Amino acid sequence: MNILNILDQIEKVDGEIYERLSPRRSAMKDFFNVGKKISLAALPLAMGSMFQKAYGQTNPASVTEVLSFALALEYLEWNYYNHALTLANGTYIPDGPARQAITTIRNHERAHVDLLKEAVGIKGADQYVYADFDFKAGGTFADVDTNYQTFLKVALAFEDTGVRAYKGQAPILKGMPVLTTALQIHSVEARHAAHLRQMVAANVTGASGLKPWIAYTANGNDTGVTAADAVYAGEQNTTQAGVQITGINGTAVTQSHAAECFDEFLTGSDVKKIANLFIVAGKKLA
Repeated sequence: MNILNILDQIEKVDGEIYERLSPRRSAMKDFFNVGKKISLAALPLAMGSMFQKAYGQTNPASVTEVLSFALALEYLEWNYYNHALTLANGTYIPDGPARQAITTIRNHERAHVDLLKEAVGIKGADQYVYADFDFKAGGTFADVDTNYQTFLKVALAFEDTGVRAYKGQAPILKGMPVLTTALQIHSVEARHAAHLRQMVAANVTGASGLKPWIAYTANGNDTGVTAADAVYAGEQNTTQAGVQITGINGTAVTQSHAAECFDEFLTGSDVKKIANLFIVAGKKLA
C-alpha cells in the first residue's frame, strides 16, 4: 500500500487536503509516527481518522439549523396531506389509487417528522400544527380545500421544493453521519414528486404533457402554475461544472435535454421564502 501515492492522488482532486489536515510537514510527521505504532491491517482506521479531521469539521450549530429547517418543511407537508385526507368532501381526494397514494405519502412525511425530531433532540408535542399554516397562501390558492386539481398543484410544488431543498443543504452536512439520513429522505421526496407529477398529468386540466421530471421551459417552471415560479427558478440551467451540456462534444444534446438531465438545488434562503408563503406570522422560518 503506497500511502504517499494515495495522498498525492487525493491532492489532485482536493488541492487543500494538507491544509485541511494541518501543515504538510506536521501532517506527514504525525502520520508516520502513527504508522510506527500500528499494524498494516489497522492502517485503514488510522487513515479514516485522519480524513475525519480533514472533512469532519462541520459546525454543529449549522447542522442543527439545517435539521430544524428540514423538520419545518416536513411538518408543512405532513399537515397539508393529513388535513386534506380528513376533509368531509368525499370527492375531494377520490377513493382508490389516488387516496391510497396520498395516504402513503402522508405517512412517509410523518416518519420524516419523527426521525428529524429525534435527530434534533425534540421530545413531546409537535412544534407545528395545522393552525400554523395557511395553505391558501393568502388567497393565491383560495380553493385548495375544495378543488382536487388545486390540491395536486400545491402538493407538487411542495414536493419539488423539498427535493431541491435537501440538495441545497447537503454540503453543510458533509462529513456528518446525518448526511446519510438526509439523502435517504431526499430520494423518497424525489419519488413523491415524480408520482405527484403523474397524478397532476392525469387529473389537472391542461397538464396532460407534464413529465415525471422537471422539463425545460424558459423560466424553469413546467407546471403552468405561475404562482410556483420560485419553486423552479434555475431549472432551465444547461451548464454543469462549468461545462455547457448543449451539444457537448458535438453530440445532438438539445437545450431541453441539457436542462432536464440535471436537477438544480435551492438555497436555504430561497426555500424559506417559498415555505413562509404558507406559514402564519409568528411561526415563519427566520
